[in-house]
Amino acid sequence: MLTVVRTIIAIVIVGGAVTAGYFIANKDKDIPKEVAKAVKTVFVEEVENTTVPIVIPANGNLIAKNRLELYAEVQGVFRSSAHDFKVGQRYAQGETLLNLDASEYYATVQAAKSELYNLITSIMPDLRLDYPEYFQKWQNYLNGFQMSRSVPELPETASDQENYFITGRGIFSAYYNVKNLEERLVKYRLTAPFSGILTEAAVNRGTLVRPGQKLGEFIDTSVYELEVSIGKKFSDLLELGEEVQLQDAAGSTYTGKVVRINGSVDQGTQTIKVFIEVKGSDNLKEGMFLEAQLNAKEETDAISLPRQLVVDNSKVYIVRDSVLDLVEIDPVYFSDENAVIKGLEDGTRYLSKPVPGAYAGMRVKVYGAETTKAQTE
Repeated sequence: MLTVVRTIIAIVIVGGAVTAGYFIANKDKDIPKEVAKAVKTVFVEEVENTTVPIVIPANGNLIAKNRLELYAEVQGVFRSSAHDFKVGQRYAQGETLLNLDASEYYATVQAAKSELYNLITSIMPDLRLDYPEYFQKWQNYLNGFQMSRSVPELPETASDQENYFITGRGIFSAYYNVKNLEERLVKYRLTAPFSGILTEAAVNRGTLVRPGQKLGEFIDTSVYELEVSIGKKFSDLLELGEEVQLQDAAGSTYTGKVVRINGSVDQGTQTIKVFIEVKGSDNLKEGMFLEAQLNAKEETDAISLPRQLVVDNSKVYIVRDSVLDLVEIDPVYFSDENAVIKGLEDGTRYLSKPVPGAYAGMRVKVYGAETTKAQTE
């Protein structure tokens, strides 16, 4: 029995070896001698040189052109305002933003005015006797002097004698002391220099305000500026007063104009700041993000094509007699998506879509060429 099993195993091993040898000997017969090369179908477009506008995209956030940071120059209790001193409150030009309690300081000013009035009054008898020709001028000044109003300007002296006389009595010193106090008294009341809105309020009524303390921020909502950065090489293409199209995230469009171009280049980014003024819309808000399209210039005898079609930033593939060729071009401008190039003649067929593995000399078939040929025949 053992002998029979061994014989069967030997026959199976020999049979397997013979079968494997047969397949190994004949496997090359199934491989074709020549592999047919696949011809890729490509999409092309014909060159039609025209005038291409070069548009530089940029973006930034709106900043109010007129803004006022409110700081206290004097000390006093915040007593009143034309409106509630709260964020978002609007004020018209000339309205009171903050009115600090100045009753104590006002009394000091009035005392200084009274002293000046008394000094001038004390010299009137001497003027009548020694310089009668100047008496009426100073008498008229006293008649127009009112304690409830700002001190009027002193009369001009007509001679050296009058000037020495007035100076010697300390009238000029007293006058300028009063004017100094009056100027400081004005600082107890802050008024709106333009119509706008309060964007920050740091104090409430009844708060004791100290010199140097920040009180809030006030901006003009009628005009804004957009600060954008552009490449240094495009700075000489922009002009002051040039109109710029702007767009927000919602798709709304606005029109602005270039008002300033910085003369300094940022060393880190090699860009230049450009400021665009935009106004005339109630939808504009400070801090709003806008995209700008800056019309730099127009390039003649050029075409615009997808940037991905440009090889090594200086070449493109064209089709000649169903064969690809890589030719040099003159690149003018690159954006994130497109490229403006020159150097191709009208009628030249270039690849309109990238071809994986493309190389110069590669045979291709132009999409739609056979259909067009059949229709012609």
